[in-house]
Amino acid sequence: MSAARRKPEKKVTLQDVADAAGVSKATASLALRKHARISEPTRMRVLEAVEALGYVYNQRAASLRTRRSFTIGLIIKDVSNPFNAELTSGAESQLADHDYSLFLATTDDDLDKQSRMVKTMLERDVDGLILSPVAQTTTESMEDLMQFCPLVLLIPYFPELAADCVGMDDEHGTRRAVEHLIQQGHRRIAFVGGFAAQATRQRRLQSYRDTLRQNGIAFDPALCIASPVTRRGGYDAIHQLLSMPKPPSGAYCYSDVIAFGVMLGLRAAGIEAGVDFAVIGFDDVPEATLWSPSLTTVSADPRGLGENAAQLMLRRIAEPDLPVKRIIMPSRLIVRDSTAVPVSERLN
Repeated sequence: MSAARRKPEKKVTLQDVADAAGVSKATASLALRKHARISEPTRMRVLEAVEALGYVYNQRAASLRTRRSFTIGLIIKDVSNPFNAELTSGAESQLADHDYSLFLATTDDDLDKQSRMVKTMLERDVDGLILSPVAQTTTESMEDLMQFCPLVLLIPYFPELAADCVGMDDEHGTRRAVEHLIQQGHRRIAFVGGFAAQATRQRRLQSYRDTLRQNGIAFDPALCIASPVTRRGGYDAIHQLLSMPKPPSGAYCYSDVIAFGVMLGLRAAGIEAGVDFAVIGFDDVPEATLWSPSLTTVSADPRGLGENAAQLMLRRIAEPDLPVKRIIMPSRLIVRDSTAVPVSERLN
């Protein structure tokens, strides 16, 4: 005689959870999605019922009901730059707190690759897209994209585009950095790094020029070296500058990563940053405090930038008709050991 088959256990449903928590099915669903309408005590009762009953929340079914994927796309230029790593971490953390997942893609600052990545994100039905656009991106392409999903830009250089965005105070940060070098006595100050077509670089370069002019220092285009935003870019740029008949005594760098490359290049040439040459970066990534010498830099709070971008996206998804919001993150100069008074000034 064959053994009797065991009757399968009844699957726990959302209604079972609601009954156990003493709430409606709709309230239980909202509680599991951390909706703002649900109080914390009610949410905790629902979670306790979920734990007690062994209920498994079906995210796919919820997506079908709400017509949302609970995913947000983030497209940045590269992940090797610690600034972008911090930004991504801030965005992911903020989205996770609201039960959203993050899809990450990179463009390597290539317009064709950006187009492919945007297409891939839309095919995955992301609920929104956070984008750090490449230099050749057009307003028209962004307007087309916004027909398909909410968009948050990480660099606000489309003033005519009605899109939420988060950016950095490039002008103020640059001015403080260049003023610091001038106050130390530097007159030959290089501007190092970034691609020439980048709008962010152009804003910082203009602020650099304005600050020199306001302090009676002539602008020398030979001191401005464009380069990839990498250590190698900074390394090669400083060797080019040091080969000049009259080299600079200090450098303001487009990013901390470039500044690290500049300091490596200086050391290879027998010159020490913070002793023989002044170096300032931009970003204040965690590595800046650990570098030797520690890097003077403009703090832009990349993690906070990512958090703000995620918050803007969640706000736009929840209330699509809200006015456009643009956030400019404040910047401040963090003085550490990589800046120094020019040798010529010390000898006088």
